[in-house]
Amino acid sequence: MSTTLPKPAARYRPPAPLGGRDAVPRRSRGNPLALLFLAPALVVLGAFVAWPMLSAFRLSFTDSSGFGRESWVGLDNYARVFTDPTVLRALGNTALYAVLFTPTAVIVALVLALALNHPRLPLRGVFRTALFLPFVVSLAVAAFAWSYLLDPQIGLLNYWLRGIGIQLGNVLQDPTLAMPTVALVAVWKTFGFYMVIFLAGLQEIPASLREAAVVDGANAWQRLVHITLPMLSNTFAFVLIVALIAALQAFDQIYVMTGGGPFGSTQTIVMEIYESGFKELELGFASAVSYVLLAITLVLSLVQFIFFGRRERDAQ
Repeated sequence: MSTTLPKPAARYRPPAPLGGRDAVPRRSRGNPLALLFLAPALVVLGAFVAWPMLSAFRLSFTDSSGFGRESWVGLDNYARVFTDPTVLRALGNTALYAVLFTPTAVIVALVLALALNHPRLPLRGVFRTALFLPFVVSLAVAAFAWSYLLDPQIGLLNYWLRGIGIQLGNVLQDPTLAMPTVALVAVWKTFGFYMVIFLAGLQEIPASLREAAVVDGANAWQRLVHITLPMLSNTFAFVLIVALIAALQAFDQIYVMTGGGPFGSTQTIVMEIYESGFKELELGFASAVSYVLLAITLVLSLVQFIFFGRRERDAQ
């Protein structure tokens, strides 16, 4: 009588990973061929990013004008940055511009992204495209267009407002209204880009979380505060940092619309760098101002990273 032994159960083999570090064969790591493909990009970055940055850092310790001989002045240029009243005023104007532009652009983009993410909204694709279009237009071109729209004599905006009894006047020549005006133009130009980023973040939120909240009786405001906004913390941090960096580097629309006036009320730190380096030929001082701006940008970005990272850890 023959007995048939049961076959041993097949050992479970997990599926092959779809991505990540373990999915890369070991023999392909550190492949010289990869460096060969990266070489053109590395050469371009080295020639047009790394080398100019190092050269500018060296120039910041000299009195270079771009012509003739240069002398080593040490930290004199950096000391002048924090004592020159023109530079300090430009820093204050830049801070004001950042305060006006950054929260406005981020909030407008977030509100529109929440509205356009609603599944029952008709023609969502049309609205998304229309709101994103201003970002495609060159900032200088948009500034020229808005300059004509705001012109007190031939501007369409003033013409329409006069029709309803509102006299806007020449806001670009008003020391009080010039900075808010150029900031609003920048918001109109860039909010579509931030809106698209928020839309991408909203679509990454699992629908099951909202459905569970609806089953538990949460209203729309409670779902927004307790689910949507916490899940968007990383996206919000990214958008806020990008918007803040863009505000600190403001130049194009201000140069076209006001040229830094009236009476220096819209003179930003980047415009001060441009005038010091290319008009007054003080390349050493302009380089020092550039590195001070870089340090301010890095510090503010680091503070935001720490703040949002701490909030995310607390939420977990």
